[in-house]
Amino acid sequence: MTSQTYSFIVVGGGPAGCALAASLAKSSKRPSVLLLEAGERNDDRALKVAGKRWMTFMESNLNWGYKTTPQEHCSGRQLDYSRGKCLGGSSAINFGVYTVGARDDYDQWAAELEDDTFAWKNMQARFKDLETFAGAIARPENRKYGAPQAVDHGDKGALGVGYAAEWESDLPLVLDAFEEAGLPLNPDHNSGNPIGMSLMVNSTHDGVRTTAVDLVKNAPANLVVIADSPVQRVLVEGKKTVGVEANGKHYLATKEVILSAGSLDTPKILMHSGIGPGEELKKFNIPVVQDLPAIGQGLKDHPFTSLLVTRNPETNDRNSFFQNPDAISAAMKQWEQDGTGPWARYGCQLGSGWFKSDRIAASDEFKALPADVQDLLNRETIPHYEIATHFPVHHLMPQMFQDYSYICIAVFLMNEQSTGEVRLQSSNPDEPLLFDPHFLEHPYDRRACIEMYRHLLELTEHPAFAKDTISTVMAPASKSDEDILQFWRDNVSSSWHMTGTVKMGQAGSKHAAVDKAFRVFGMENLRVADMSVVPVLTNNHTQATAYVTGATCADVLIREYGLDQQ
Repeated sequence: MTSQTYSFIVVGGGPAGCALAASLAKSSKRPSVLLLEAGERNDDRALKVAGKRWMTFMESNLNWGYKTTPQEHCSGRQLDYSRGKCLGGSSAINFGVYTVGARDDYDQWAAELEDDTFAWKNMQARFKDLETFAGAIARPENRKYGAPQAVDHGDKGALGVGYAAEWESDLPLVLDAFEEAGLPLNPDHNSGNPIGMSLMVNSTHDGVRTTAVDLVKNAPANLVVIADSPVQRVLVEGKKTVGVEANGKHYLATKEVILSAGSLDTPKILMHSGIGPGEELKKFNIPVVQDLPAIGQGLKDHPFTSLLVTRNPETNDRNSFFQNPDAISAAMKQWEQDGTGPWARYGCQLGSGWFKSDRIAASDEFKALPADVQDLLNRETIPHYEIATHFPVHHLMPQMFQDYSYICIAVFLMNEQSTGEVRLQSSNPDEPLLFDPHFLEHPYDRRACIEMYRHLLELTEHPAFAKDTISTVMAPASKSDEDILQFWRDNVSSSWHMTGTVKMGQAGSKHAAVDKAFRVFGMENLRVADMSVVPVLTNNHTQATAYVTGATCADVLIREYGLDQQ
């Protein structure tokens, strides 16, 4: 069999993989880098409309279409577990939120690894290198909702992120109502402190979705990108990794293979390569190369649910657009011309905030947590939950809507204490793993979900908000613990923020599978750089964390191999 040889092979063309591959390829030594993506190239610009980013995950050719196992604590439901299947990975199908999390997240990561590589001051520098931030707010009366400082943002990176140029008319009304109801404003979530209500930062620029592809678009010729090439296994000689197999083809690496296929697929590739929980591998007749029980364990996510109310149509003009096919068609033509118009306004700017709760902190369930967990949750920048308003749910459930004068508010649990797993179901490497997040299993999670949803109900009952509400469409039957929890069980969804299944940790830790240099324990020339290694589920929408994880691994490799030495 003929094989192609490269210095580095990166498996997975999502945010982590693209950040990693682009950085390696652009280093001074210009090593040969191969980026392998399981899905298609995804070159269709029509899938990058800012206002349609809520629908892209429905493109079946771009989505693996994963589901969880039936969830015991969620009324036995199987939940959507979408993952991008194309160049750009999940950045091509997600909802376009770009938030970096809390500085205490990264300082905790650094503390656990005893390595400042992961400390906020260094991670923030990488975030700034990745982005070009558009933080201008056109209307003077709206500038109170966002006041980002230049010192916290980049202006030369390949990822265009920021605020939408135009907003829906009722967004300021809701932000004002929430402020009157007691929510503090935050001038910038991406400063390292997400606490407070603010404008959500979007992974869009000039009306166009930003994806991980933007990082590799102008890469030098020493970066080779091959799509439609799912990797079934890594190739090993003893404990040394020499390459990968993709659809029967062998690609060889003289230096390193780095897996960046994400928290659901990186463990699969490892397991089918004989690297993982030995007893499980033996059940499926997979020869054990390296017994690592932590692989597939440690799954974390951000479960969420929503509240939906109809509103006074005079507060917004959504009906004039979404009830008018001619307006929708004309808007698409305008977007195709210059990226402006209604498709760069409707659904393009949300308000969101991260919050702490005295009720949660005072609960018996909180007090029963280990002391170190309580300490983390009590730190200045660590929230208990997130609230996001103006989620355009009609794109997901069009059959529900004839009247678009509604507001959908989503509430997300941060720092969940339930821990899930992914595990083999077949000896066939093209079969997905079984995904079991164990949502709502832990008593703390159930208590936190009750209290944060109760707070959301109180916000929407405040006169400043309620004066424009006509009816409630989707909410618990009452504010009792039992009804709120049942509502969660019946309606909870995954945020697609799957993290921690090939966890980074100290050597010898039974909960870890890779070291602080991203190296798989016990293996040579094999690393993992994606959300599966992240040991702290960051308090954000995690695509930003995936980007910075890839960039951090690149820094480690560039330093280790002297790739920036002239």
